Amino acid sequence: MTKDLVSALRPALVLAILFAILLGILYPLAITGIGQTILPWQANGSLVVDGGKPVGSAIVGQPFTNPGYFWSRPSAAGDGYDGLSSSGSNLGPTSAALVERVRGDLETRGDGASTVPADLVTASGSGLDPDISPAAALHQVPRVAAARKLDPAAVRALVNRSVRTPVPAFLGEPTVNVLALNRALDAMANAG
Repeated sequence: MTKDLVSALRPALVLAILFAILLGILYPLAITGIGQTILPWQANGSLVVDGGKPVGSAIVGQPFTNPGYFWSRPSAAGDGYDGLSSSGSNLGPTSAALVERVRGDLETRGDGASTVPADLVTASGSGLDPDISPAAALHQVPRVAAARKLDPAAVRALVNRSVRTPVPAFLGEPTVNVLALNRALDAMANAG
């Protein structure tokens, strides 16, 4: 009986060890090596570097609260843009907590307007979205221009130059990357 048990367990243990080595060590090393060789910028987090220091990621949003910067979408990921807590809020349209959060965002992000683009007061599905709609960016132009004492027409033109349209266009909506826009805004302010 013991001999039968050992002969039955041996293939299971050998396969478990084999797959642990194959899928737990060799496969991750191979994928990491391929990623570092073929797409190193993407494999390392698509980091945006300024003066040798990372200032953010092109694919992960970050909070901007200074009135002189364009603001990202609100984030429901942890304490805000926490990659370890990436998820939506899972609050439904009848949730009192969601209504209260949106009401608060309207007060702080609405800039006194009667209509506000939805992506300025609603979180994305992941809570890490780095992009906003062109309408959301254009909505913020008066506040940003006033805070930086810049010509609103120049800031509006900067926003329009920053709009990215997917290729082919039917694959999505035009977007504006908030980090890239704010970096361009800093460059414009420093040049002027």
